[in-house]
Amino acid sequence: MNQAPTPPTLYIEGPAFWTPTLPGWEAARAAFRGEGTLADPPAKRPSPQVLAPAERRRAPDTVALALEVAAAALAGSGRNAADVPCVFTSAHGDLSINDYMCSTLAGDPKMLSPTKFHNSVHNAAVGYWTIGTGCMAASNAVSAYEHSFASGLLEAAVQCACDQEPVLLVGYDAPTVGALTSVTDSRGLLALALVLASEPTERTVAALDWSLAGSENNDNATPPRSEAAKSLAEINPMAQALPLFESLAHIDNGNGSAPIDLPLSPTLSLRLQLRPHSRG
Repeated sequence: MNQAPTPPTLYIEGPAFWTPTLPGWEAARAAFRGEGTLADPPAKRPSPQVLAPAERRRAPDTVALALEVAAAALAGSGRNAADVPCVFTSAHGDLSINDYMCSTLAGDPKMLSPTKFHNSVHNAAVGYWTIGTGCMAASNAVSAYEHSFASGLLEAAVQCACDQEPVLLVGYDAPTVGALTSVTDSRGLLALALVLASEPTERTVAALDWSLAGSENNDNATPPRSEAAKSLAEINPMAQALPLFESLAHIDNGNGSAPIDLPLSPTLSLRLQLRPHSRG
């Protein structure tokens, strides 16, 4: 049997991170390195400047969260948001709006808010992003339950490798509310983002080797290592990304990361390995 070809190396730019206890990549990076502490009191929800003031006030938490890290990642990459294709990934979308929609439809359907309905779709955040930035490039909204970050990263990596153009990846999830808490548990606000590129630039922070790895029983997900990451590991589906962002926090020490396995299914993982990138 012929061995599958090795996917091309990609390059990471502009890592971005936001959760109330680590509001921004610099805070998260320091905490993942054991050099910082969690914010106390926790930060309030972000206020993304991509949106006009009135839209910013009306936007649900998921939109505010996703757009905050998306803008930070693009700023870190030095690229024009209007030109960069994007992949937004979320396990649940906006669960509070979904709960409101179901409750209202069950109790008094005529009172359903058009604005709430508009924000209930899974691609609401990426829609706000493309409108706010004037982005006419391709955009995707991905959902794969507990494997949503890995699935979004795979989508972005394949797109970047095939089209040979940078791709913005944004992952976000918010708390479960109402009746849905009995079937799924998501707590807190957590969002992260990065830009993948097919060629290195002066903004490159790491080289990324990636491949698919299969097993009969895929229970070997890479766990978080730092106390800061462990404190987030059980509360939100996007916590699946923590081992990758921990490795990014340490990449400037001159050493590559150990392989990182992010499950895509019970029998398939996305295997990642970071390497420092020399800027010459």
